[in-house]
Amino acid sequence: MPFSTTTLFLLGVAAGAALVLSVIALLRLANAGGRSQRVTAILAVSRRYALGDLSRPAPDYGDDDLGSVARSMDQAVQELGRRVDGLARDRARMEAILSSMIEGVLVIDEQGRLQLVNNAARRILKLEQSAINHSYVEAIRHPGIVEHLGRALAGGETSAFELSVTRDTTRTLVAQVAPVVSAGRGAVLVMHDITELRKADLIRRDFVANVSHELRTPLTAIKGYAEALLDDPDDADAHGRFVEIIHRHATRMERLVKDLLRLARLDAGQETVEMAPCDINALVRGIAGDFEATAVGKQQTIAVTVTPEAAMLNTDAAKLHDIVRNLVENAVNYTPAGGAIDVMAMVVAGRFRLSVGDTGHGIAPDDLGRVFERFYRVDKSRARPGGTGLGLSIVKHLVQVLEGEVIVENQAAGGALFTVSLPLRQSAAER
Repeated sequence: MPFSTTTLFLLGVAAGAALVLSVIALLRLANAGGRSQRVTAILAVSRRYALGDLSRPAPDYGDDDLGSVARSMDQAVQELGRRVDGLARDRARMEAILSSMIEGVLVIDEQGRLQLVNNAARRILKLEQSAINHSYVEAIRHPGIVEHLGRALAGGETSAFELSVTRDTTRTLVAQVAPVVSAGRGAVLVMHDITELRKADLIRRDFVANVSHELRTPLTAIKGYAEALLDDPDDADAHGRFVEIIHRHATRMERLVKDLLRLARLDAGQETVEMAPCDINALVRGIAGDFEATAVGKQQTIAVTVTPEAAMLNTDAAKLHDIVRNLVENAVNYTPAGGAIDVMAMVVAGRFRLSVGDTGHGIAPDDLGRVFERFYRVDKSRARPGGTGLGLSIVKHLVQVLEGEVIVENQAAGGALFTVSLPLRQSAAER
């Protein structure tokens, strides 16, 4: 640290010594020349200086030796005061910077006592303010940190290391210990929380693996049936069946690529919002009609309820259509035969609310917070029967573009319930 407590202490000692010497010198001069009145005034000024009041009076020091000594000592005290004030300002700025840092910073002196712990380090290591000036071995209950700080104090080599916080093993930190050799040996510990970076990297690796898997499956089928056609082009019975299978897998790949491209546009903020009045009743019932044949084939029912106040909404109809379609398709896919799907649109607490519920197996509590991740697979009871695995992720992004929110929960009677909440906006004609 550039300005330590030791430095300030030494400056204070120097200032005190200067005051003492000035008083001794002045007393001797006073006794020699009988100038007690001026000495009394000078002593009064020195007492104020000793109490920390460095406001500068303008006494008449005189032009003789006594006045010269008094003026010199007064100038020395004022200069020391300015330097101490400068050090205090620098220290305040340094503490403000450290307090605002997301990295944890911890400083110990050569005796191993904690001298400085910023807010981030205090949160990470769960340290109390009373830990200052106590031994780091007693205050920090992490063996890895204690080992590296001890090595730095002993003058050994240090390097960056990873660690998990003892009280929260889900967090990952990268720490670096560096020795301090100026103004006595000590050590500085800097910690950076990389938990979110690790999660992002895990999601990225899972995403790449899932895309590879989703593309490899239809590609393998297309290649296999294409080779079968090449091997026996005269088999008319197999020809039509193989071409149909190839077409189905090619369509699946096309949809996957389109969904990936759309997610990329949503991530980049490239999808514009075009607000216009939207007939909610027609939109929702039209989507339900699109899945009617699939639902009938699975002996499912799709019920649609749109309250009068929710029949019209000023929104981006295309994006809302994709939201509803993905949610209904998800419900149809995951609801077992004989189940029911309820789609409801209403206005609640001044906001438009759309809910899609099913009578499926529901979602495990540990999976509820992750169903909107790309390609995320829940338990086997909801193993993905079709689609690209990107529909719910697209729903979440589209809802955010429309400045709304989407949540998922399990219903008391069984099955999952997805709820989309959007703000009510007036159209240009209504203003």
